[in-house]
Amino acid sequence: QVHLVESGGDSVQAGGSLRLSCVLSGYDHTNYCMAWFRQAPGKEREAVAAIDSDGNTKYSNSVKGRFTISEDNAKNTLYLQMNSLEPEDTAMYYCAADAGYALRAHLQSELYVFWGQGTQVTVSS
Repeated sequence: QVHLVESGGDSVQAGGSLRLSCVLSGYDHTNYCMAWFRQAPGKEREAVAAIDSDGNTKYSNSVKGRFTISEDNAKNTLYLQMNSLEPEDTAMYYCAADAGYALRAHLQSELYVFWGQGTQVTVSS
C-alpha cells in the first residue's frame, strides 16, 4: 500500500522560506512523476511543481523562480523549497505520485493517483 506523508508546513512572514517534505512508502514504480499541489480555502486545487524519475521538473507560473522541487531517492523523500513566500501562497500543500506512466514531468492532476494528507502553509503580510 502506498503512503505519502507531508511535513514542514508552518506559519511564516512574507518574504520568508519553508521546506516541505514528503516521505513515500510502498511505491515501487521506477518511471514516475511526483508533484506538489496546493489548495486554499474556497479555491480549486492548483498544481505547483512536478519532477519525474529523470529529474526533469515543471513549475506553475505562479511559483517559478521562487520554489524548487527535488527528491532524495535514498530517503524516498520529495521536497519543496519555497522562498520569497507571499500571502497568496497560503494553502494546504499536498504531495502526489502517479502510477508509473513514464511521462515527463507534468502538472495534470488527474494523472496523480496517490495523495498525502497535506501540510498547512500560512504566510502573513
